[in-house]
Amino acid sequence: MADILFELTNVRKIYQMGAESVVALEDISLTFEKGKIYCLLGTSGSGKSTLLNLLAGLEKPTMGSIKFLGKPLEKLSEKQLTLYRQRYIGFVFQSYNLLPTLTALENVTLPLIFRKISKRKRTLAARKMLKAVGLGNRWRHKPNELSGGQQQRVSLARAFVNEPQVIFADEPTGNLDTKTTYEMMDLITGMARERNQTLIIVTHDTEISQYADQIISVRDGLIESVKTVEKEKNANESENKEHENEDNPATNDAVATDNNGNATTSE
Repeated sequence: MADILFELTNVRKIYQMGAESVVALEDISLTFEKGKIYCLLGTSGSGKSTLLNLLAGLEKPTMGSIKFLGKPLEKLSEKQLTLYRQRYIGFVFQSYNLLPTLTALENVTLPLIFRKISKRKRTLAARKMLKAVGLGNRWRHKPNELSGGQQQRVSLARAFVNEPQVIFADEPTGNLDTKTTYEMMDLITGMARERNQTLIIVTHDTEISQYADQIISVRDGLIESVKTVEKEKNANESENKEHENEDNPATNDAVATDNNGNATTSE
């Protein structure tokens, strides 16, 4: 059986706005498996960010249950929820949320400080992670000395440095141009797959949603659809490989060399 990380059963979330009750989520039942990439897709106000906040333990459901590795989050104390986030969760935000007075290295080490990791170990871990996101030579720079894409890479390094089981990415490319968006999505999904981590992306962008193994469409607080995209992705990969083979004559014809070492194609 697949490893179930999150299990939501009949989850409901209601906000009290003065005398009015606003239903943000209505009767949500879902499971999230370890090592998969999910997308919570929906427009502003659909309830997708509320769902992420519930999974992260930042809010508690009005009704229903949310289990993480079999343990109900709604029954944990605030202290226990803080420890849960420190140990198991990494966050990537649209606005990066870097501390402007700290260097890239210092920003990345923050989750490790909260876990009371020694300075030497957290520095080594942060340097390694910054190198993994392509910023190995920028660790001394502060956020205002980095581009938007570079700041988001620092944010990614900070999210992954603690080796969490779950990464939450809330509109992670909302402030980036198209080219940088694709680079960032390739990076974050590649890192999550390499480390067998669960990645949950919140977005309104249907193109971003195609990076996921499963797209969960949220509308008016309800789950509109759950779509598995793995087969489509595999089909596209196979099609791309076929096109590459067609464009590369070396895969279709035998290649030999003459006495001068020049390549000749035999038919």
